Amino acid sequence: MEHKDDFVEFYSARFEWARRVAYALCGDWSQAEELAQTAFVRTYVHWRRIRREAGAAYLRTVITRAFLDTRRRGREREQPVAEPPPGEPAPSEIARSDDRAALRQALREVPPRQRAVLVLRFVYDLPVEEIAETLNCSVGTVKSQTARGLKALRRHYARQAETLEDENVG
Repeated sequence: MEHKDDFVEFYSARFEWARRVAYALCGDWSQAEELAQTAFVRTYVHWRRIRREAGAAYLRTVITRAFLDTRRRGREREQPVAEPPPGEPAPSEIARSDDRAALRQALREVPPRQRAVLVLRFVYDLPVEEIAETLNCSVGTVKSQTARGLKALRRHYARQAETLEDENVG
């Protein structure tokens, strides 16, 4: 019973954090919630062997791999809704400025693996070695994916910023 209670406490303390990690990767609140739930289910299966201190790192790894898996297998799906779920930031709150909107859109256009590297490296400030472990790849791969991802992000961001500027002028 202690095992279950410990996990329930972990889930309660970490769900919002997990959802934000997932949102940073996918850019969609409903998909982020689904990724977070999937990650908690997978984490629960292995909870007995996971030390509580390592739970957050394990969960982040599972979220990242679940995100990449949905992209790799083409299981990404849209779920249009008329209104944001209660308690979710409205779109106008998420994108408070044109720059932020352009950056978010540009990040969505970066290939998923490169996006995962950029989010883990620059949003969550993880060291290259930990990202390599999370993605089950070499440190060199993380570095090359970072360089390619930044190049793609800059290219897409410049295009997004131009588009927003044209819309504001017209």
